[in-house]
Amino acid sequence: MDFTIETRDLIAMLVSVTCGSIIGFEREYRNKSAGFRTIILICLGSTIFTIVSWHGDGTDDRISANIITGIGFIGAGVIFQDRISVRGLTTAAVIWTAAAIGMTAGIGYYALALLLTLSTLFVLVLVGYVEQLISRLKKQKMISVMLIDSEISNLLLVEERLRRTGTPAVRLEVAKDNGRLSAVYLVNARKEQINKINMALAEMKEVVSFA
Repeated sequence: MDFTIETRDLIAMLVSVTCGSIIGFEREYRNKSAGFRTIILICLGSTIFTIVSWHGDGTDDRISANIITGIGFIGAGVIFQDRISVRGLTTAAVIWTAAAIGMTAGIGYYALALLLTLSTLFVLVLVGYVEQLISRLKKQKMISVMLIDSEISNLLLVEERLRRTGTPAVRLEVAKDNGRLSAVYLVNARKEQINKINMALAEMKEVVSFA
């Protein structure tokens, strides 16, 4: 079917908003930093820039390249690291994917854009159940503990507390810095066992910090 330029652009933007809404709803439902409106605007914005690039006289792929660069800055803004792990990587990947879907709709590949949207939703929703199954398996984890002083007796207390959690912990190294002992342990445990260890360490007055 032959479309005029105006009709083609309107369809591209409609498909883009639809795709962004589907992914954005899932992100909003999970209360992520990039939610419903954000994903829609990212998807639609990428489509608009692609349309501009498509209609521009003598344009090349520089606009598309700049879209990818700009989305990279937005994605970096939702990634942060706490003392335990790095968070926001999935949200950043969703932002990047939403921009790609918007560009796909912008060049007129509507069916492909919808297919990519459904594939993304499949990964976000159904693969989450697989992750839950994986979390039940035992994993290796390094635990670094900082003590309040340099007393060996406190280190032995920590190790006794770890033994009482029922999860074997292998001491890998011990160091002393500014009058304080620190130790690194390797444990092989399930997620709930790791949480039990964290609670045990948090209750100890001899422990300044752990991660």
